[in-house]
Amino acid sequence: MNMIQLLKEVGRGKRGARDLTYEEAAAAARLILTQTASPAQIGAFLTAERIKIESVDELEAFVDVCRSYANRSADREGIDFAGPYDGRTSTFMATFVSAFIVASCGLPVTLHGTEPLPPKRGITIPMLLRAMGIDSSRVPRRQAAAAAAHTGVLFVSAEQECSPLGKLRPLREELGLRTVLNTAEKLIDYSCSPYLAFGVFHNTVFERTAKLLVKLGYRKAIIVQGCEGSEDLFIERPTRTYVVENGEARLELIDPEMFGLECIVPELSWTPALQIEVTEQVLNGGGHMAFTNQALLNSAVRLYIGERVQSIEEGIYTCKSALESGAALDSYQRWRTAMQDGQMAATPSAATRLLS
Repeated sequence: MNMIQLLKEVGRGKRGARDLTYEEAAAAARLILTQTASPAQIGAFLTAERIKIESVDELEAFVDVCRSYANRSADREGIDFAGPYDGRTSTFMATFVSAFIVASCGLPVTLHGTEPLPPKRGITIPMLLRAMGIDSSRVPRRQAAAAAAHTGVLFVSAEQECSPLGKLRPLREELGLRTVLNTAEKLIDYSCSPYLAFGVFHNTVFERTAKLLVKLGYRKAIIVQGCEGSEDLFIERPTRTYVVENGEARLELIDPEMFGLECIVPELSWTPALQIEVTEQVLNGGGHMAFTNQALLNSAVRLYIGERVQSIEEGIYTCKSALESGAALDSYQRWRTAMQDGQMAATPSAATRLLS
C-alpha cells in the first residue's frame, strides 16, 4: 500500500474522506516515519488527517508505530508525564517540580520532550534543562538512566530515543500545524509506565483520548484539560479531567478550593530561567503560594493516579511532607548533579580530541 492510495481515502474533503483501518493507518505511519513517502505526500496526509479528525484506531496505529521505532524499557513501575511538545508560553510548568516531589514519595517519574515544535513553539523541558546548565542532547542514555536510578526521575530526549521524530522536525516546522504526531509522540511511553498523566486542550477530545488510553492498556491514567493543554491542573479554578481505569473513563472535576489550595496566580513573563527560579523557590519552601499550591495539587493527584495514596487529600499531606522534609529538594539536587556529570562525561576532553 502506497501513500497515494491512502491519500485518496483521507483527502476527499470533510464529507468524502473516511477513517482508515488500523492496518491502513499503521502503513501510513511507517511511510511517514521512514520518510518513504515524499515530503509533499507526508504534508498532504498530515493536513488531511487534521481536517478529517483522527479516529481512535488511527491514533492507536500511529502510537504503536512510533513506539516500534523508539528505545523503550520496562524496568520502571512508574508514571509518565505526557505534556505538550510545543511547550508553554504563559503558565508555570508545575509538572517539572512535581516530578521531584512525586519521585521523592516513591513513585518513579518519566519526563520527555523536545525543542519547541509548532504550533505554539513555547518553553519546553530541554529549555528548562539548559537554564540549569544541562544540554540534554549531550547526556547519554546510560547517564540519564543512572540519574533516574538515584532519584526516581528519568528525562528522555524524544528525538534522540525515537530518531524518526528528529528527522521529521524540518517538515513539521515548515508545515506549522498540530498533527497526529503531536498526540502520538506524547504516548510513546519510553518507560512502559502503567500510569499516565496526559494533557489535552479541548474537552471535545476527552472521550476519544479515553478510548485510546484503554486500548493502549494503561492500568490507570488521568486526562487533564490543563494549563495550555498540558497535564497541569489549574490552581485558580476547577479543572476538568477524565480518570481512565479498568477499561472505563469517568469525568472528575478537581476543584482546588475543596482542598484549601485555591489561589490567584500572578501574571509573569515566563522564560526558562524564571521557570527554574520558581521551581527552586517551591522546592526550598519559598516563593509565591500559588505555585507551591499548584505543585502540591498536581503532585498529589499523580500520586493518587499512581496508586501510592488512597485519596487526593492523603496525597497532599504526603507531598507537603516531602517538601517540608527537604526530600523533594534533595531529589532535585542529586538529579541535577547526575545530569551535569553525565553531560561532562559525554564531552571529549581536549586531550582526547587531539588524539582522535
